[in-house]
Amino acid sequence: MGGLYWQIDDPVGKTEVRSSSLFDYVLALPQDSHPIGIMHQYRLSGPEGKDVLVQERVLSLVAPEGTRPIRIAVAVNADEVDSARLGFALDILPYVAVLAALLVLMSIGQLWIGLRPLDRIGRDLEAVRDRRASRLAGAYPREVQPLVNQLNKLLESQAAAMEKARGRASDLAHGLKTPLTVLTNNAYSLREKGEVEIADELDHLAETMLSHVEHELARARITPSPDQRSGDADVEKIINETVRMLRHTDAGERLAWKIDVANGLRVPVDPHDFRELVGNLLENACKWARSRINVSAVRQNGHSRLVIEDDGLGVSPERLPDLPHRGVRLDRLKPGSGLGLAIVSEIAAVYDLALSLENRVEGGFRAEVVFPDVIAPENSIPE
Repeated sequence: MGGLYWQIDDPVGKTEVRSSSLFDYVLALPQDSHPIGIMHQYRLSGPEGKDVLVQERVLSLVAPEGTRPIRIAVAVNADEVDSARLGFALDILPYVAVLAALLVLMSIGQLWIGLRPLDRIGRDLEAVRDRRASRLAGAYPREVQPLVNQLNKLLESQAAAMEKARGRASDLAHGLKTPLTVLTNNAYSLREKGEVEIADELDHLAETMLSHVEHELARARITPSPDQRSGDADVEKIINETVRMLRHTDAGERLAWKIDVANGLRVPVDPHDFRELVGNLLENACKWARSRINVSAVRQNGHSRLVIEDDGLGVSPERLPDLPHRGVRLDRLKPGSGLGLAIVSEIAAVYDLALSLENRVEGGFRAEVVFPDVIAPENSIPE
């Protein structure tokens, strides 16, 4: 049969037997020694110059003259095998492609399912950072639960350490206030005895130390970083509560208050820090206003903006840059320690707020604070 060949060689008897398809062609088998019964494969040149694939095995033949090896080889045209191989590859390719696609999809699905707990941990940590949660809550797979437990312990220990540090700073400052009060009383006693110069010096020292103490008390109450805030400030609620309190003071009763605050407005500032910021700005405006104070808080162009204006005398232009500095008092006859705007400036620095203190063109003073809009807006007010 064309394309199929066989050949038997007897090296000892020097005889060859071939299939009729070889005609007078002899397969040039390699002249190397082979173990009995082991199959060997070759690609040799065959009839008509075509390559053939050969399989050869050496067998041991028992004959009257003794045992001797014979080489049996079968061959097929290499073109037929190559063609069959190519046809098989083309036939199976679509199935292999479908299988590969399924395996890829299954791998993606497995990765997606396997990484979902880590993605959830990331979202929960983001909620902790934005102060929408204080710890990683909910059930996690057994494999990641130890990690969640360690993260919760870290968050709890960090919160406890910060609270303890702030408490100790506050206790220290409060502990210093009593000796300062005694020092002030001693200065008063000395003044009554005629020791005016010493009394004035003691008063100055007491006032300086008290300023330091009050400043450190205020700093101890400020959240160290935005990520450690206890939550987001409700702007409308805190402003209304502060204004309501100031309206009951002697300075606030005589003033007309105009409040324009967007409903539901929240800013990414700790509520205590925002209350401190608003309280100092409103107290400053209340101290200097002649007849009215305007307060507005809106969200504009992706930011929240707080503006507090009064109709007082304003500030001399050369003193404006000094306002955020600790202890700066424009009028010693007015009550206060000169720390209010310094505290506002420190809070603005912690939260990266844009603080602007300037005189109004029509007279008076204007304080503006711009907050980054971290939380998705509920009420947008176009500019």
